[in-house]
Amino acid sequence: MFRLSKKADYGLIALKHLAMHSDASISAREIAAQYQIPAELLAKVLQRLARKGLLVSQQGTNGGYVLARDPSKISIVDVVEALEGPISITPCEKGEDCQQLQLCSVRDPLLKVKARVVRLLDETSIYELASTN
Repeated sequence: MFRLSKKADYGLIALKHLAMHSDASISAREIAAQYQIPAELLAKVLQRLARKGLLVSQQGTNGGYVLARDPSKISIVDVVEALEGPISITPCEKGEDCQQLQLCSVRDPLLKVKARVVRLLDETSIYELASTN
C-alpha cells in the first residue's frame, strides 16, 4: 500500500503552516505544539528540509523557519523526496531481491500507476494545500 511516512506527513503539515503564516518565521516547537507533533522529530524534519533548500532557518530570539521559495513552487514530491528519497511503490524499484522478477506480470503496469501518482503529487503545490481546509 502506498502511504506517506510520518516524516513526510509532518513535513507537509509544517510547510502548509509556514505557507499560511508567511509573514514571520515560526519555530519548530510552535508548529509541533499547534499540531501535537513530537517536537524533536519535527525539528529534525525541518532541519532536513532546510538542508535540501526548501526552508530557510533563521537564528535568534525571533528565529525559526520560513519557506525558501514561493509555496506555489514547492510540490508534494519535492517534500517527500527531500525527506524519503525517490518515491517507489514496489520493492524491486529499490533494488531489493525479488524471486518473481523474471516472471512478474504486474511490474510494468504498476510503474505506470506510480508515474501517474508522482505526476499528481508533483502538480500539487504547498500553496494548494494551504488554500484548502
